[in-house]
Amino acid sequence: MARYLITGIAGFIGSTLAHTLVEQGHDVRGIDNLSTGSLDNLAGIRDKIDFQQMGLQDVAGMKSACEGIDFILHQAALASVPRSVKDPLTSHQSNIDGTLNLLLAARDAKVRRIVYAASSSAYGDQPMQPKQEDMSPLPLSPYAVQKLACEYYIQAFYRTYGLEGICLRYFNIFGPRQAADSPYSGVIAKFTTMMMAGETPTIFGDGLTSRDFNFVDNAVSANLLACLAPSSVATGRVFNIGTGRSHTLNEVYATIAEQLGFTAAPFYGPTRAGDIRHSLADIHRASKELGYHPKAHFHEGLQKTVAWYLAEKEKKAASTL
Repeated sequence: MARYLITGIAGFIGSTLAHTLVEQGHDVRGIDNLSTGSLDNLAGIRDKIDFQQMGLQDVAGMKSACEGIDFILHQAALASVPRSVKDPLTSHQSNIDGTLNLLLAARDAKVRRIVYAASSSAYGDQPMQPKQEDMSPLPLSPYAVQKLACEYYIQAFYRTYGLEGICLRYFNIFGPRQAADSPYSGVIAKFTTMMMAGETPTIFGDGLTSRDFNFVDNAVSANLLACLAPSSVATGRVFNIGTGRSHTLNEVYATIAEQLGFTAAPFYGPTRAGDIRHSLADIHRASKELGYHPKAHFHEGLQKTVAWYLAEKEKKAASTL
C-alpha cells in the first residue's frame, strides 16, 4: 500500500479521491484550509485519514505534510475563472505561490511523484476542436495563466531536481459533493440545486456554449493511473482528462430539468468575462499512455449526480424533523 497526500482533500474532487483510496486500503493524509471545501465531504472516513487544516502558503506545514509521502495528488486551488478576474492577486497567491511551496517541500521530502490538477482553460478560446496537448496555450483569464504556470513549474522541477510529475488538464469535472452555494460553483451543481428549490437558473450567454463535462469518477481514475504510469511518462508531461464529447449549456439545463420535472425556461444573462466558447478534449494521449478510459459519460454521470443531491436534500429534511 502507498502513502498519499491529497491537497484540497475537503473539496469534491479531493474528497472523492480520499474515499476511493481509503476503500483500497492506502494510507491517506490530507490538507485543506477549508476556504471552499467542507469536512462534511469526509464523513465516514474522517477517522481513517490524517487530516491537517492548513493552506498551501504554510511553508513549515507543507514540509511536515510531505514527510513520508509516496504520491501527492495536488487538487487544491481557488478554482474559478470569475474569481480570478475579480481578485487576481488572491488567486495568484493560492495557485502559484502555494504550488511552489508544495513542490519545494515535495522535493526536499523525496516524494516519488506529484499528480497535478491542471486545467483545460490553458487552451483559451482557440477554434480548433478537440483540444490537443501539443497546441500552444492561449489563456484568457488570470486563473488559466496560474494553472498553466504551475504546469511549467512541475516540468521545471523534473528537469532541475528529478521530481516526477504529471499534469492532468481537467475538462469541467462534475459530480456528488460539488459545492453549489457559491457564485463560483460549477454549473451542474448550481442548476441542480436551484431547480430542486424551485428557482430558475441563469445561463450566461445564449446557451450554445459547450463543454466536455466529465464525471468525477473519471478524474479519480486518471489520478490513480497517473501514479502508476512508467517513470518515462512522469516527466512533467500534460494529459487531457475529459470524455471526448461536449454538451451545450442548453442541453445541460434541459437534461437536469427533465430529471427533476422542472418546467420553467432558463433566464439568459450576459456572457462572463474570461469564459471560453467551446471546449472539447482529445483524450488519445491519456488513453494510450495512461490507460485512461472514461468510466461514466455525461448522461450516466448526471443521473448519479442529481440522485445524490436529491438524497442529500432528503437527509437534511429528515434531520430537521
